[in-house]
Amino acid sequence: MKLQFAQNILKKVEKTFFAEGKIFHVFFPFFEAADTFFFTPDKRTSGKCHVRDCNDYKRVMTTVMYALLPCILMGMYNVGLQANRAMEALRAGGTEFSTDWHYAILAWLDSVCPFLNVFGTSYYNVIGCLIHGAVYFLPLYIVTMVVGLGWEILFAMIYREEVNEGFFVTGLIFPLTLPPNLPLWQIVVAMSFGVIIGKEIFGGTGRNFLNPALVARAFLFFAYAGSISGDKVWTTVDGFSCATPLSLATNPTPGEGGLAGLAQGGYNVMNTFFGTIPGSFGETSTLACLIGAAFLVIVGVASWRVMLSMAVGGMGLATVLYLVGSETNAAFNLGPVWHFILGGFAFGMVFMATDPVTAATTKIGQYIYGLIIGMLVIIIRVLNPAYPEGTMLAILFGNCVAPLIDWCVVRANIRARRRRLNAAE
Repeated sequence: MKLQFAQNILKKVEKTFFAEGKIFHVFFPFFEAADTFFFTPDKRTSGKCHVRDCNDYKRVMTTVMYALLPCILMGMYNVGLQANRAMEALRAGGTEFSTDWHYAILAWLDSVCPFLNVFGTSYYNVIGCLIHGAVYFLPLYIVTMVVGLGWEILFAMIYREEVNEGFFVTGLIFPLTLPPNLPLWQIVVAMSFGVIIGKEIFGGTGRNFLNPALVARAFLFFAYAGSISGDKVWTTVDGFSCATPLSLATNPTPGEGGLAGLAQGGYNVMNTFFGTIPGSFGETSTLACLIGAAFLVIVGVASWRVMLSMAVGGMGLATVLYLVGSETNAAFNLGPVWHFILGGFAFGMVFMATDPVTAATTKIGQYIYGLIIGMLVIIIRVLNPAYPEGTMLAILFGNCVAPLIDWCVVRANIRARRRRLNAAE
């Protein structure tokens, strides 16, 4: 009854926003976004030219958000676990760490609810680690959503169009690609760049050929490289920093990279696969990414062709380079399994390369598209030691060539049909 009462109020005032000439007409995208977010639209298609399907754009985007939940939960748990470990190591070494606003919130929670034990370092302290990680993740997510949705609504008002649900996925993927202690003002700048340059100047959702989240991530990498990359980028506690496993594995210094570097850092296949290692929120756990992949494939939202071909392309080239080997480049000696579970390969394969707007749309084109991205990731990682993570740039390159791939596939099909027609005549 309460929801029906709220819906009746919205119905009474909607003419004030939708009718031409009304004082609030310019704000109709904002009203429409709020209305469709809380309630299902009552508009129905009519006529014989429409395809009737309950799987609309909102449901597709909501499905992707559900698939991201394992990465979000595992990311928050892992960041909380890593931060607690860092604090324990600093205390054990007699080093005092400076307390910031994250620590102030956590200390207050620990005093109010001591049973949560938010500073506990045990693997089994799941709730405490989740809360600790959420204190780092939620500010990144909130700032991303406020800035991104603000730009979306502004451009919708300019274009006089509705605000679609596409940004809710972008706004969730972007913070999952970030380290936990990134300055919030950098998120404001990067998200503005990603939405405006990567999406809105091309006409908005459905017309952009680049993934907005990746554009924002690339902007951070090139504009503020010191905050987003490097051996000491991962830090949650002031006074403590460490290299990510991928940085150790691709270290070009003889004797310090490859499997030796991973072993020295205490990383093995098991903890790397499950994601209890330093790294960005959503990219550490390959298991969580695969759970999301299975869900998206089962419900038919993401293309399994892109995922499969990207995995085959990347792991195939990694196997070739592993067999070739190198005495001067330790990255050659990493097997295909390590390349798959390190860095953002799995996360990019599941949630970014499969973006239906920026990926190839033809079936053959999706195989080619995925192969190109997977192979390019390994080429960048192995042959360019200065940049160990190649997933972001590889997918952006794939976005650029996806229209060309589809065009070539369509032209090839046309030529094949012409040959069959001529043969029949």
